[in-house]
Amino acid sequence: MFRILALLASMVLLAACEETQLDEAKEDLGDFNMRVSFVYTDKALQWPLSRSAEPSEWNEPIERALEARLGRYDGAGKYDVAITLEGFLLATGGIPVLVNPKSAAVVNVFVYDVSTKSYLVREHQMQIFEDTTGESAIIGSGYSRTKAEQIDGLALKIVDGLEEYMAEQHAENGWFDGASAAVAAGPDAAAPAPSDLAPVAD
Repeated sequence: MFRILALLASMVLLAACEETQLDEAKEDLGDFNMRVSFVYTDKALQWPLSRSAEPSEWNEPIERALEARLGRYDGAGKYDVAITLEGFLLATGGIPVLVNPKSAAVVNVFVYDVSTKSYLVREHQMQIFEDTTGESAIIGSGYSRTKAEQIDGLALKIVDGLEEYMAEQHAENGWFDGASAAVAAGPDAAAPAPSDLAPVAD
């Protein structure tokens, strides 16, 4: 039994993903420049079997990740970005090697073109799972990471996923291609209102 567990452990270690880094190389986002970002978490649902966390605990980590990743682009176009946290699960401890729950989150993302006063995307939903590293693959992130570390990791993965999605849309559908930059928009152009961005509850 010990040999089997050791073999399983080594296989999991080899299959573990590299952790997403804050300072990864930029994507090609054309003329993108984030004028302002919005983060809404007040309606987020905590799913069963999750570690207990207040939705407000997600605001600062997501805002920090947005600034670190999307705040570094300095194109000529101005765009507003919003993320609404819909639900989350922060993994608790599992059974080492055999059952390792993964933390996850569901978000809706919005990208607003300031110059045209229109949305490039409205309520595009993304399902995000935490990175699996050598340590968490063996004992699970509920044991290897604190609640704050799980939230920080998922916040970065959320923005990383958004950045990659935006790059795909730029390449495939012409987002941030500079055409809108020719339409001058003053600094007082209307930004999306929070009530406009946030999904309306039934």
